[in-house]
Amino acid sequence: MGNRVALSPERLEFEEVAIAHSDIANSIRFYYGQASMEALDAKFIGYTLGEVEQERDKRLEELDKNSAFNVLAALEASFRVDFLMRCYNRRKDDLSRFFRRLLKDKGERSISLDQHILEGWRICSPQSKSLISQVKAAFRYRHWLAHGRYLNPKLGREYDFDSVYLLAQAVDQGLPLHGSE
Repeated sequence: MGNRVALSPERLEFEEVAIAHSDIANSIRFYYGQASMEALDAKFIGYTLGEVEQERDKRLEELDKNSAFNVLAALEASFRVDFLMRCYNRRKDDLSRFFRRLLKDKGERSISLDQHILEGWRICSPQSKSLISQVKAAFRYRHWLAHGRYLNPKLGREYDFDSVYLLAQAVDQGLPLHGSE
């Protein structure tokens, strides 16, 4: 199997992203609250209440995108760790064998999440086909976020933190992903 990838102890967890999202959203709401607006920050001198609310909503919208991005990054990490654990631990199921052949043929650095790992799940675990399709679609949203949002995305649906988090939970509950065992 050659050199093994060293897994980081700083891997993002869905729940931690959700907690941070909630804490930061509450902080933004507090910061832009009328009491703190007048008392704590000279920034708001001359702002109308409508302008304050508009800026607050803009900050919350950006937080939503950043948190969704982090959940999708954590989801990718879950799939990649699962891939590596299946290869390293030499499991005997069809998916693990499929992944070992890929790793042998392509090498670790050439393994694509979309083309190889998710496709392996689709092929070897037909019951997960619908969930994998949803994951692939959500990763198009992540690509749009990651590449600066310069194009109008053709995503097929709206994404936000809540929808991405629910998808990550569905994957966590519906697929037998193996952690860093």
